[in-house]
Amino acid sequence: MRRQRSSGRGQRELRTRVKSARGRKTGSTRWLDRQLNDPYVRLARREGLRGRAAYKLMEIDDRFGFLKPGLSVLDLGCAPGGWCQVAVRRVNADRSDPSARIGRVVGIDLNETDPIPGAELHRLDFSADSAWISLQSLLGRPVDVILSDMAAAATGHRKTDQLRTEALAERAAEFAFGNLLPGGVFVAKVLDAGAEPQLQQALKSAFTTVRNVKPPASRKQSSERYAVAIGLRK
Repeated sequence: MRRQRSSGRGQRELRTRVKSARGRKTGSTRWLDRQLNDPYVRLARREGLRGRAAYKLMEIDDRFGFLKPGLSVLDLGCAPGGWCQVAVRRVNADRSDPSARIGRVVGIDLNETDPIPGAELHRLDFSADSAWISLQSLLGRPVDVILSDMAAAATGHRKTDQLRTEALAERAAEFAFGNLLPGGVFVAKVLDAGAEPQLQQALKSAFTTVRNVKPPASRKQSSERYAVAIGLRK
């Protein structure tokens, strides 16, 4: 079930003031101020979601409508779990709607992810050589949707971070080509203008529809975009 959501913009709320503290860098103070006063962060806290990232997936799915009851979903780089929470609700993996088909959500991450009712969560390094065999064993069969919000750990060097994140998106796409059901959907974090040309071409060759989108919940100053590929060809 989908419903209109308010990001909190246009609503007048008291702003939390963050004071500088001894030993805290200016950048850290700015980040803390942004987090405490971010309307999406506040909304996530009220709705029991694990961070503002959950709204990015909601907004992408509200636009393209690929998360439906009964579907199977794989979430790559799932920690802390916000995307899994959204997927579980929308494919009915938590069985919250007794009249709808029951879906399945599997999430993996390099870090431990706290349990989420309705989701199967595993600690697994997707970049490891043996990861694909382990993951295919966990899944048992191809899935309907593969999501990837993976991003490389920041080095502080923008070009390096971009290349490493693009490499993760490419690896996720390569896995999706062989592990999605026909008609399946692939969503992955990319940067700047969207998927780099080689990945963009590969997606267009494999899927009927490819879009690069920046959901409203993504901060304006962020360079992130999401490649949304719909309808895997047989």
